[in-house]
Amino acid sequence: MSTLGTPQSSAHAIPRRTLEIVLAAAVALSIILIFWSQQRYPALLKKLHAGTGVTVNGAISFDALLKVTPAMPPMDRVFRTSVNWLYTNRFGMYFALPFGAALMTLLGGTATPKRFSSTSANVFCGAIAGAPLGVCTNCATPVAQSLIASGASTRLSVAAMISSPSFNPIVVAMAFVLFPLPFALLRTIVPALLLLALPLLVPEISAPKGMNPLNLGMPVIEQTLTSRLLTFLRVYLRNLVRLTWLTLPWMLLAAVLGALAAELIPAYGTRLPVSVLGVIAVAIFGTLLPVPMALDVALAYVLYREGVPGPYVAALLCTLGPVSVYSLSALGKELGRQASLRLAGATALLGTLAGIAIMLLPKT
Repeated sequence: MSTLGTPQSSAHAIPRRTLEIVLAAAVALSIILIFWSQQRYPALLKKLHAGTGVTVNGAISFDALLKVTPAMPPMDRVFRTSVNWLYTNRFGMYFALPFGAALMTLLGGTATPKRFSSTSANVFCGAIAGAPLGVCTNCATPVAQSLIASGASTRLSVAAMISSPSFNPIVVAMAFVLFPLPFALLRTIVPALLLLALPLLVPEISAPKGMNPLNLGMPVIEQTLTSRLLTFLRVYLRNLVRLTWLTLPWMLLAAVLGALAAELIPAYGTRLPVSVLGVIAVAIFGTLLPVPMALDVALAYVLYREGVPGPYVAALLCTLGPVSVYSLSALGKELGRQASLRLAGATALLGTLAGIAIMLLPKT
């Protein structure tokens, strides 16, 4: 009789890790649906509908929580610009951190492969997954970090980070609404070329060992439902704290560096005669400057509307979105400094070529 007890209890037990995986997937799906429906896509559609009336209230942010005036001391302006940048990015981080923690919990709890054997498949999958994500490269970085930490393909993770600000359908539509066709086409071609070059720029690192946080302690089949739920909650919170610790210092540094850059190189100071060296400098500046979602298109359009030379506008339009000093620095810890430098150099080079292309176009 005793031999019949074990099979009976096993038959009624929840399959190993299925509950935890379903919970993690449900948390991730809930977070992204709430973010999309309540904040990100309503905000993006509002910017799209504003058309040529789109405004930028801060040097590197849409919102200006703190007023910044030229009469203020430089350090006050840097501090206030940093706060305004963090304030504009708050919703993206409210999404990215809990969503990234859910991905870490989900992917870390399954032994199934998290990458394709084909390099092109990894890049393509990352690009497709990232396009609707709706966050800038800064807020997409924690998501990419969580994917890499969970054993996902490095190239898939970086492709998603680049694709999110570059190929969001509403932001792409904004570019075609606001700019002449050559500018909008370059805004689409440059990140596409960057994705195509990704296998040459970013190494495919091996999956980290020991990433199976949902398989801790006693076998799942011997745990009670309450114990499993508490374990899931503990693992999720641990991943959230870990991801926040990885992200927060770089976010603060990016805010300060972006504010310093905006202070040292005023956005409206590009009214110099157009030159190749000037285009290179603007492309490097755009590659490093951390801007919120859709600000690449909006800021470039404001400059274009104010009469800034087209080559400089094109260089900024093509480099502000894909990467930033924050995403490059944060991912450098995972991929190595050389990979970050190659990615930054490729972005700046493509932005420079975009600016030169506008220089060579016949004047109309």
